[in-house]
Amino acid sequence: MQGIFWSVSIEKLDLERSKSYIIHQVLMYGDFKDMRWLFKTYPKDEIKKVFLEKPRKVYTKEALNYIKNFVLDLKDERIPSDKYVNSFYGIAR
Repeated sequence: MQGIFWSVSIEKLDLERSKSYIIHQVLMYGDFKDMRWLFKTYPKDEIKKVFLEKPRKVYTKEALNYIKNFVLDLKDERIPSDKYVNSFYGIAR
């Protein structure tokens, strides 16, 4: 999983203190195996709470839609995409 957590050594991650970083990084960059680990490590309600209360600008519009509506089942929740969507994806020219 080190590839998902490129900004910090995986050995230095604390599951409680780094919870927001871990959750958002896995939701955006993780594969299905990483997602299974995430949902075994944290209860779904806790993942939803962190997602809603501590937004991070790491998502694409498409990923945000998928995570919000299908992974976390937050279809009825209105969230401000400007707090989640990183508009600087792609190659800088």
